[in-house]
Amino acid sequence: MVKIQTFVEHFDEPLYLESGRILETYDLKYEMYGEMNEDKSNVIIIFHALTGSHHAAGRYEGETKAGWWDPLIGDGKIVDTTKYCVVCVNILGSCFGSTGPMSINPKTKEPLRLKFPVLTISDMVRAQMNLFTRLGIKEAYAILGGSLGGMQGLCMSIEYPHFAKRVILLATTYATGPWAIAWNKIAMEGIVNDPRFKNGNYDPEDFKEEGLLSFAIGRMAGHISFLSPHSMNKKFGRNYVETDGLYELFGRFQVERYMEYNGYSFAKRFDPLSYLYIIKAMNIFDATRNYDSLDDSLKHIKAKLTLISFQGDCLFMPEEMGLIKTTMENMGRGERVDYVCIDSHYGHDAFLVEYDKFDFYIKKALEAKV
Repeated sequence: MVKIQTFVEHFDEPLYLESGRILETYDLKYEMYGEMNEDKSNVIIIFHALTGSHHAAGRYEGETKAGWWDPLIGDGKIVDTTKYCVVCVNILGSCFGSTGPMSINPKTKEPLRLKFPVLTISDMVRAQMNLFTRLGIKEAYAILGGSLGGMQGLCMSIEYPHFAKRVILLATTYATGPWAIAWNKIAMEGIVNDPRFKNGNYDPEDFKEEGLLSFAIGRMAGHISFLSPHSMNKKFGRNYVETDGLYELFGRFQVERYMEYNGYSFAKRFDPLSYLYIIKAMNIFDATRNYDSLDDSLKHIKAKLTLISFQGDCLFMPEEMGLIKTTMENMGRGERVDYVCIDSHYGHDAFLVEYDKFDFYIKKALEAKV
Protein backbone atom coordinates (compact mmCIF):
# COMPACT_ATOMS: atom_id res chain seq x y z
CA MET A 1 0.00 0.00 0.00
CA VAL A 2 1.37 3.39 -1.00
CA LYS A 3 2.20 5.79 1.83
CA ILE A 4 0.30 9.07 1.53
CA GLN A 5 1.74 12.31 2.88
CA THR A 6 -0.60 15.32 2.66
CA PHE A 7 0.52 18.92 3.11
CA VAL A 8 -0.77 22.48 2.73
CA GLU A 9 1.81 25.13 1.83
CA HIS A 10 1.00 28.77 2.49
CA PHE A 11 2.49 31.59 0.39
CA ASP A 12 2.53 35.16 1.69
CA GLU A 13 4.32 36.51 -1.36
CA PRO A 14 2.01 37.78 -4.15
CA LEU A 15 1.29 35.77 -7.28
CA TYR A 16 1.11 38.03 -10.33
CA LEU A 17 -1.49 36.66 -12.71
CA GLU A 18 -1.61 36.74 -16.49
CA SER A 19 -4.71 38.97 -16.32
CA GLY A 20 -2.77 41.67 -14.48
CA ARG A 21 -4.47 40.91 -11.18
CA ILE A 22 -2.66 39.71 -8.07
CA LEU A 23 -3.27 36.98 -5.52
CA GLU A 24 -1.65 38.50 -2.45
CA THR A 25 -1.61 35.20 -0.55
CA TYR A 26 -2.52 31.64 -1.48
CA ASP A 27 -2.41 28.03 -0.33
CA LEU A 28 -1.54 24.90 -2.28
CA LYS A 29 -2.54 21.46 -1.02
CA TYR A 30 -0.49 18.52 -2.26
CA GLU A 31 0.28 14.87 -1.69
CA MET A 32 3.56 12.99 -1.87
CA TYR A 33 4.08 9.26 -2.39
CA GLY A 34 7.51 7.71 -1.95
CA GLU A 35 10.63 9.46 -0.70
CA MET A 36 12.84 12.05 -2.35
CA ASN A 37 16.44 11.01 -2.84
CA GLU A 38 19.27 13.18 -1.56
CA ASP A 39 19.52 15.48 -4.58
CA LYS A 40 15.74 15.38 -5.21
CA SER A 41 16.26 14.14 -8.75
CA ASN A 42 13.71 11.29 -8.54
CA VAL A 43 10.59 13.45 -8.38
CA ILE A 44 7.70 12.84 -10.76
CA ILE A 45 5.06 15.56 -10.97
CA ILE A 46 1.47 14.46 -11.60
CA PHE A 47 -0.99 17.07 -12.86
CA HIS A 48 -4.68 16.34 -12.26
CA ALA A 49 -7.60 16.90 -14.63
CA LEU A 50 -10.64 19.19 -14.39
CA THR A 51 -12.45 17.60 -11.45
CA GLY A 52 -9.50 15.73 -9.97
CA SER A 53 -7.48 16.65 -6.92
CA HIS A 54 -4.13 16.16 -5.23
CA HIS A 55 -5.34 12.72 -4.11
CA ALA A 56 -3.93 10.72 -7.02
CA ALA A 57 -3.15 7.40 -5.34
CA GLY A 58 -3.70 5.27 -2.26
CA ARG A 59 -6.55 5.32 0.22
CA TYR A 60 -7.11 7.42 3.30
CA GLU A 61 -8.16 5.49 6.39
CA GLY A 62 -11.79 4.46 5.97
CA GLU A 63 -11.86 5.50 2.31
CA THR A 64 -13.52 3.05 -0.08
CA LYS A 65 -12.33 4.64 -3.32
CA ALA A 66 -8.63 5.07 -4.03
CA GLY A 67 -6.98 8.10 -5.64
CA TRP A 68 -7.91 8.83 -9.22
CA TRP A 69 -4.74 7.29 -10.81
CA ASP A 70 -4.15 4.60 -8.20
CA PRO A 71 -3.68 1.75 -10.74
CA LEU A 72 -0.59 3.55 -12.07
CA ILE A 73 1.01 4.97 -8.91
CA GLY A 74 2.40 2.92 -6.03
CA ASP A 75 5.03 0.47 -4.91
CA GLY A 76 5.94 -1.78 -7.83
CA LYS A 77 3.48 -0.10 -10.20
CA ILE A 78 4.26 1.70 -13.47
CA VAL A 79 5.06 4.89 -11.55
CA ASP A 80 6.99 2.97 -8.91
CA THR A 81 7.05 4.75 -5.56
CA THR A 82 9.94 2.60 -4.38
CA LYS A 83 12.03 4.40 -7.03
CA TYR A 84 10.30 7.73 -7.50
CA CYS A 85 8.83 10.39 -5.27
CA VAL A 86 5.49 11.42 -6.75
CA VAL A 87 4.03 14.88 -6.09
CA CYS A 88 0.49 15.89 -7.04
CA VAL A 89 -0.77 19.41 -6.30
CA ASN A 90 -4.37 20.59 -6.14
CA ILE A 91 -4.58 23.41 -8.67
CA LEU A 92 -5.45 26.99 -7.78
CA GLY A 93 -9.17 27.53 -8.20
CA SER A 94 -10.13 24.03 -7.13
CA CYS A 95 -12.24 23.17 -4.09
CA PHE A 96 -10.10 20.49 -2.47
CA GLY A 97 -7.75 22.55 -0.34
CA SER A 98 -5.91 25.03 -2.55
CA THR A 99 -6.99 28.66 -2.75
CA GLY A 100 -10.13 29.12 -4.83
CA PRO A 101 -13.24 31.28 -5.12
CA MET A 102 -14.69 30.08 -1.80
CA SER A 103 -11.48 30.80 0.10
CA ILE A 104 -11.68 33.47 2.77
CA ASN A 105 -10.43 36.95 1.94
CA PRO A 106 -8.07 37.73 4.87
CA LYS A 107 -9.12 41.39 4.81
CA THR A 108 -12.91 41.01 4.73
CA LYS A 109 -13.10 37.58 6.44
CA GLU A 110 -15.66 36.64 3.76
CA PRO A 111 -15.37 34.19 0.85
CA LEU A 112 -13.89 35.74 -2.30
CA ARG A 113 -16.64 34.27 -4.51
CA LEU A 114 -16.85 36.21 -7.81
CA LYS A 115 -14.11 38.58 -6.62
CA PHE A 116 -11.67 35.73 -7.13
CA PRO A 117 -9.60 36.49 -10.26
CA VAL A 118 -9.85 34.54 -13.50
CA LEU A 119 -6.94 32.14 -13.73
CA THR A 120 -5.04 30.72 -16.66
CA ILE A 121 -3.16 27.44 -16.91
CA SER A 122 0.04 29.51 -16.80
CA ASP A 123 -1.04 30.98 -13.45
CA MET A 124 -1.68 27.51 -12.03
CA VAL A 125 1.70 26.30 -13.24
CA ARG A 126 3.51 29.37 -11.89
CA ALA A 127 2.04 28.79 -8.44
CA GLN A 128 3.13 25.15 -8.53
CA MET A 129 6.62 26.13 -9.61
CA ASN A 130 6.80 28.36 -6.54
CA LEU A 131 5.94 25.30 -4.46
CA PHE A 132 8.56 23.13 -6.17
CA THR A 133 11.18 25.82 -5.62
CA ARG A 134 10.29 25.95 -1.94
CA LEU A 135 10.59 22.16 -1.75
CA GLY A 136 14.03 22.33 -3.35
CA ILE A 137 13.01 20.49 -6.52
CA LYS A 138 15.21 22.04 -9.20
CA GLU A 139 14.64 19.46 -11.93
CA ALA A 140 11.88 16.85 -12.05
CA TYR A 141 12.59 13.40 -13.38
CA ALA A 142 9.28 13.53 -15.28
CA ILE A 143 5.92 15.24 -15.63
CA LEU A 144 2.69 13.32 -16.27
CA GLY A 145 -0.77 14.69 -16.92
CA GLY A 146 -3.98 13.96 -18.78
CA SER A 147 -6.63 16.33 -20.17
CA LEU A 148 -6.39 19.57 -18.12
CA GLY A 149 -3.36 17.97 -16.47
CA GLY A 150 -1.82 17.60 -19.91
CA MET A 151 -2.38 21.29 -20.55
CA GLN A 152 -0.42 22.05 -17.37
CA GLY A 153 2.34 19.68 -18.45
CA LEU A 154 2.65 21.26 -21.90
CA CYS A 155 2.54 24.74 -20.41
CA MET A 156 5.30 23.90 -17.93
CA SER A 157 7.50 22.34 -20.61
CA ILE A 158 7.23 25.54 -22.67
CA GLU A 159 7.46 28.16 -19.92
CA TYR A 160 9.92 26.31 -17.67
CA PRO A 161 11.86 24.28 -20.25
CA HIS A 162 14.68 23.22 -17.93
CA PHE A 163 12.46 21.89 -15.14
CA ALA A 164 11.68 18.37 -16.42
CA LYS A 165 13.59 15.83 -18.48
CA ARG A 166 10.53 13.87 -19.60
CA VAL A 167 7.01 15.14 -20.24
CA ILE A 168 4.21 12.62 -20.76
CA LEU A 169 0.89 14.05 -21.92
CA LEU A 170 -2.34 12.11 -22.39
CA ALA A 171 -5.69 13.00 -24.00
CA THR A 172 -4.95 16.71 -24.18
CA THR A 173 -4.46 19.56 -26.64
CA TYR A 174 -2.32 22.62 -27.29
CA ALA A 175 -5.43 24.84 -27.43
CA THR A 176 -9.02 24.17 -26.38
CA GLY A 177 -11.25 24.03 -29.45
CA PRO A 178 -14.84 25.23 -29.95
CA TRP A 179 -16.27 21.71 -29.55
CA ALA A 180 -14.93 21.43 -25.98
CA ILE A 181 -15.85 25.04 -25.18
CA ALA A 182 -19.42 24.36 -26.33
CA TRP A 183 -19.78 21.42 -23.93
CA ASN A 184 -18.47 23.59 -21.10
CA LYS A 185 -20.99 26.29 -21.98
CA ILE A 186 -23.89 23.98 -21.10
CA ALA A 187 -22.62 23.54 -17.55
CA MET A 188 -21.81 27.23 -17.21
CA GLU A 189 -25.29 28.33 -18.30
CA GLY A 190 -26.89 25.79 -15.98
CA ILE A 191 -24.96 27.02 -12.97
CA VAL A 192 -25.35 30.77 -13.37
CA ASN A 193 -29.08 30.58 -14.25
CA ASP A 194 -30.06 28.37 -11.34
CA PRO A 195 -31.92 30.46 -8.70
CA ARG A 196 -30.09 28.62 -5.92
CA PHE A 197 -26.75 29.84 -7.29
CA LYS A 198 -27.71 33.34 -6.09
CA ASN A 199 -25.11 35.02 -8.31
CA GLY A 200 -22.40 33.19 -6.40
CA ASN A 201 -23.71 34.13 -2.96
CA TYR A 202 -24.85 30.65 -1.97
CA ASP A 203 -24.03 28.80 1.22
CA PRO A 204 -21.98 25.68 0.34
CA GLU A 205 -23.89 23.77 3.01
CA ASP A 206 -27.01 24.17 0.85
CA PHE A 207 -25.64 21.69 -1.70
CA LYS A 208 -24.43 18.89 0.56
CA GLU A 209 -27.77 17.08 0.67
CA GLU A 210 -29.09 18.23 -2.68
CA GLY A 211 -26.64 19.58 -5.23
CA LEU A 212 -27.34 22.51 -7.50
CA LEU A 213 -29.90 21.07 -9.93
CA SER A 214 -28.77 22.83 -13.10
CA PHE A 215 -25.14 22.07 -12.27
CA ALA A 216 -26.06 18.38 -12.15
CA ILE A 217 -27.76 18.63 -15.54
CA GLY A 218 -24.78 20.45 -17.04
CA ARG A 219 -22.49 17.78 -15.64
CA MET A 220 -24.60 15.09 -17.30
CA ALA A 221 -24.07 16.80 -20.64
CA GLY A 222 -20.36 17.20 -19.99
CA HIS A 223 -20.01 13.58 -18.99
CA ILE A 224 -21.35 12.50 -22.38
CA SER A 225 -18.34 14.23 -23.95
CA PHE A 226 -15.99 12.11 -21.80
CA LEU A 227 -17.39 8.87 -23.21
CA SER A 228 -18.27 7.64 -26.71
CA PRO A 229 -21.18 5.90 -28.45
CA HIS A 230 -19.15 2.67 -28.43
CA SER A 231 -18.42 2.75 -24.68
CA MET A 232 -22.05 3.55 -23.88
CA ASN A 233 -23.27 0.70 -26.08
CA LYS A 234 -20.86 -1.67 -24.38
CA LYS A 235 -21.63 -0.49 -20.85
CA PHE A 236 -25.42 -0.06 -21.07
CA GLY A 237 -26.82 -1.25 -24.37
CA ARG A 238 -30.58 -0.77 -24.37
CA ASN A 239 -30.98 -2.29 -20.92
CA TYR A 240 -33.86 -0.96 -18.89
CA VAL A 241 -33.96 -0.35 -15.14
CA GLU A 242 -35.44 -3.51 -13.67
CA THR A 243 -37.77 -1.71 -11.26
CA ASP A 244 -39.11 0.77 -13.84
CA GLY A 245 -42.02 0.08 -16.16
CA LEU A 246 -41.35 0.33 -19.89
CA TYR A 247 -44.57 2.27 -20.40
CA GLU A 248 -44.09 4.62 -17.45
CA LEU A 249 -43.38 8.11 -18.78
CA PHE A 250 -40.42 8.52 -16.43
CA GLY A 251 -39.25 4.93 -16.61
CA ARG A 252 -35.53 4.84 -17.34
CA PHE A 253 -32.96 3.03 -19.40
CA GLN A 254 -29.84 2.05 -17.50
CA VAL A 255 -27.88 4.81 -19.22
CA GLU A 256 -30.40 7.37 -17.94
CA ARG A 257 -30.06 6.14 -14.37
CA TYR A 258 -26.28 6.30 -14.72
CA MET A 259 -26.42 9.90 -15.95
CA GLU A 260 -28.68 10.84 -13.03
CA TYR A 261 -26.36 9.24 -10.50
CA ASN A 262 -23.25 10.80 -12.00
CA GLY A 263 -24.71 14.28 -12.34
CA TYR A 264 -26.47 14.56 -8.99
CA SER A 265 -23.67 13.01 -6.93
CA PHE A 266 -21.09 15.27 -8.59
CA ALA A 267 -23.12 18.39 -7.83
CA LYS A 268 -23.01 17.50 -4.13
CA ARG A 269 -19.23 17.18 -3.93
CA PHE A 270 -17.84 19.82 -6.30
CA ASP A 271 -18.18 23.55 -5.75
CA PRO A 272 -20.00 25.28 -8.64
CA LEU A 273 -17.87 28.42 -8.51
CA SER A 274 -14.70 26.34 -8.67
CA TYR A 275 -16.12 24.56 -11.69
CA LEU A 276 -16.79 27.89 -13.43
CA TYR A 277 -13.28 29.16 -12.80
CA ILE A 278 -11.57 25.94 -13.88
CA ILE A 279 -13.55 25.54 -17.11
CA LYS A 280 -12.77 29.19 -17.87
CA ALA A 281 -9.06 28.42 -17.50
CA MET A 282 -9.49 25.37 -19.71
CA ASN A 283 -11.45 27.31 -22.33
CA ILE A 284 -8.88 30.08 -22.71
CA PHE A 285 -5.90 27.72 -22.74
CA ASP A 286 -3.85 28.26 -25.90
CA ALA A 287 -0.16 27.42 -25.91
CA THR A 288 0.33 29.82 -28.83
CA ARG A 289 -1.33 32.87 -27.25
CA ASN A 290 1.84 34.56 -26.11
CA TYR A 291 3.84 33.42 -29.14
CA ASP A 292 3.79 34.04 -32.88
CA SER A 293 2.79 30.48 -33.77
CA LEU A 294 2.71 26.90 -32.52
CA ASP A 295 6.25 26.51 -33.87
CA ASP A 296 7.37 29.54 -31.92
CA SER A 297 5.81 28.12 -28.77
CA LEU A 298 7.07 24.54 -29.03
CA LYS A 299 10.63 25.54 -29.91
CA HIS A 300 11.20 26.34 -26.23
CA ILE A 301 10.68 22.73 -25.15
CA LYS A 302 13.85 20.95 -23.97
CA ALA A 303 12.26 17.81 -22.49
CA LYS A 304 11.56 14.57 -24.32
CA LEU A 305 7.83 14.59 -25.08
CA THR A 306 5.65 11.50 -25.06
CA LEU A 307 2.19 12.18 -26.47
CA ILE A 308 -0.60 9.64 -25.96
CA SER A 309 -3.95 10.23 -27.64
CA PHE A 310 -7.00 7.97 -27.86
CA GLN A 311 -8.79 7.14 -31.07
CA GLY A 312 -12.28 7.52 -29.59
CA ASP A 313 -11.60 10.82 -27.80
CA CYS A 314 -14.25 13.26 -29.00
CA LEU A 315 -13.24 16.05 -26.61
CA PHE A 316 -9.54 16.50 -27.43
CA MET A 317 -9.22 14.68 -30.69
CA PRO A 318 -6.09 12.73 -31.70
CA GLU A 319 -5.25 15.10 -34.54
CA GLU A 320 -4.78 17.89 -32.00
CA MET A 321 -1.94 16.03 -30.31
CA GLY A 322 -0.76 14.77 -33.69
CA LEU A 323 -0.24 18.38 -34.74
CA ILE A 324 2.19 18.86 -31.86
CA LYS A 325 4.27 15.95 -33.17
CA THR A 326 4.09 17.15 -36.78
CA THR A 327 5.11 20.67 -35.75
CA MET A 328 8.08 19.35 -33.81
CA GLU A 329 9.13 17.21 -36.78
CA ASN A 330 8.83 20.14 -39.19
CA MET A 331 11.14 22.11 -36.94
CA GLY A 332 13.71 19.31 -37.20
CA ARG A 333 13.08 18.21 -33.62
CA GLY A 334 11.32 14.93 -34.29
CA GLU A 335 13.77 13.07 -32.06
CA ARG A 336 12.39 15.00 -29.07
CA VAL A 337 8.84 13.65 -29.41
CA ASP A 338 7.16 10.26 -29.43
CA TYR A 339 3.50 10.00 -30.38
CA VAL A 340 1.07 7.10 -30.16
CA CYS A 341 -2.66 7.02 -30.80
CA ILE A 342 -4.18 4.25 -28.70
CA ASP A 343 -6.72 1.98 -30.39
CA SER A 344 -9.51 2.79 -27.97
CA HIS A 345 -13.21 3.43 -28.41
CA TYR A 346 -13.88 4.31 -24.77
CA GLY A 347 -13.76 8.08 -25.24
CA HIS A 348 -11.87 10.91 -23.54
CA ASP A 349 -11.86 9.22 -20.12
CA ALA A 350 -9.84 6.28 -21.47
CA PHE A 351 -6.77 7.77 -19.78
CA LEU A 352 -8.53 7.15 -16.44
CA VAL A 353 -9.82 3.68 -17.29
CA GLU A 354 -8.00 1.65 -19.96
CA TYR A 355 -4.62 1.51 -18.23
CA ASP A 356 -3.57 -1.73 -19.89
CA LYS A 357 -3.67 -0.03 -23.28
CA PHE A 358 -1.20 2.75 -22.48
CA ASP A 359 0.76 1.95 -19.31
CA PHE A 360 3.53 0.36 -21.43
CA TYR A 361 4.19 3.71 -23.12
CA ILE A 362 4.46 5.50 -19.78
CA LYS A 363 6.89 2.85 -18.54
CA LYS A 364 8.94 3.16 -21.72
CA ALA A 365 9.06 6.94 -21.43
CA LEU A 366 10.12 6.82 -17.79
CA GLU A 367 12.92 4.35 -18.53
CA ALA A 368 14.20 6.17 -21.62
CA LYS A 369 17.55 7.90 -21.48
CA VAL A 370 17.33 11.60 -22.31
